[in-house]
Amino acid sequence: MPVPFIIDQAMAYSDVFTTPADPLLQKVLDETRASHPKAHMLSGEVQGQFLSMLSCMKKPMHILEIGTFTGYSALCLAKGLDANGKLHTIENRTEDAQTAHHYFTQSKYAHQIELHIGDAKEIIPTLPQQFDLIFIDADKTGYTQYYEMVVPKLAKGGIIIADNVLFHGEVLDKPISGKNAIAIHAFNEHVKNDPRTSQVLLTIRDGMLLIQKNEL
Repeated sequence: MPVPFIIDQAMAYSDVFTTPADPLLQKVLDETRASHPKAHMLSGEVQGQFLSMLSCMKKPMHILEIGTFTGYSALCLAKGLDANGKLHTIENRTEDAQTAHHYFTQSKYAHQIELHIGDAKEIIPTLPQQFDLIFIDADKTGYTQYYEMVVPKLAKGGIIIADNVLFHGEVLDKPISGKNAIAIHAFNEHVKNDPRTSQVLLTIRDGMLLIQKNEL
């Protein structure tokens, strides 16, 4: 059984004292939760606000998101974009990509968001940009490969955020079982041992690994 790691009362308290989502973000939350069979994959309100604030502090020119889902996290990240900046987001599931596009068209950042549909491992090499901010929230068994693909594309001082790095608490099991939990633990170990980057693991929601490229 997974080890419980989220205290419900603390999470509820955190929600109360976090700036609420704007109307469009709330619409994405409400409609996804009401109709999507995998609504648990959404970034929650606290995580979304964290992404927005980090992006606003970084003021990135180029953002890459691997795993769009229904568009909530992309809209959060877009809030910090430079006026001439661009967010590239990749989604492998056509239906989810179409849903995200529907919400993107309602956003003031619509002209700054480029949605790619397909396999991220094939799309990432076609992107020539150096990225200031990268969010990884896709298939868990692919995290280490995505990381290795994007570190060379990360600008000096750039930041990678990897989601679900506690994987429902299953990384705390002894022994760890299940391919996703094993893959996530291996990814965490891989980043820990990489001299190119520094990192801190945050216990926000399902765990977020904040990774910064060192200026070697």
